Amino acid sequence: MKNLAVYCGSGEGYNEMYREQAYETGRMLAEKGMQVIYGGAKIGLMGAVADGVLNNNGQITGVIPDFLQNKEVVHEGLTELVVVSTMHQRKLVMYERADGILVLPGGWGTMDEMFEMLTWGQMGMHTKPIGLLNINGYYDALMALNSTMVQEGFLGECARSILMFSDTLNELLEKMETYQAPDLPQVINKQTT
Repeated sequence: MKNLAVYCGSGEGYNEMYREQAYETGRMLAEKGMQVIYGGAKIGLMGAVADGVLNNNGQITGVIPDFLQNKEVVHEGLTELVVVSTMHQRKLVMYERADGILVLPGGWGTMDEMFEMLTWGQMGMHTKPIGLLNINGYYDALMALNSTMVQEGFLGECARSILMFSDTLNELLEKMETYQAPDLPQVINKQTT
């Protein structure tokens, strides 16, 4: 994994820990020589990740729809900025450039990005690792829901393994590096989405 898409909030949350850990994530990814692809903003956790990358001589590409350029305030000094027309194009560009997906805390936009990648993985469209960094227990309820979906028969056990969780970035990256995608049949492709 050399290119990592990072999904996270345009807000900071109420606990300073989220911003600190987002910055640390950017710093660590830069030190590991990983190229980061993210939403392009300088605000919220997105801005903290970008600052962590840039302040440590890392490479980061922002991908932002033109209508969000002012609202999310584009981060200056990025290695590359890609401006697209739609949210779907943003997700597609980030997906195409990434070897894996790292998810930090965020709101509906972060969930949308993550769930689309999980769905594409479940449908055999990709075999990229998807990891959730569970800062401050933020994703505990999602981990419980993941188990409930399997127990209630709405998610297969092998599809469940597509999503990896950890409280620490190093452990999560190790899981992602050694990830072996389940053998799932491809039921749709890029042309049918």
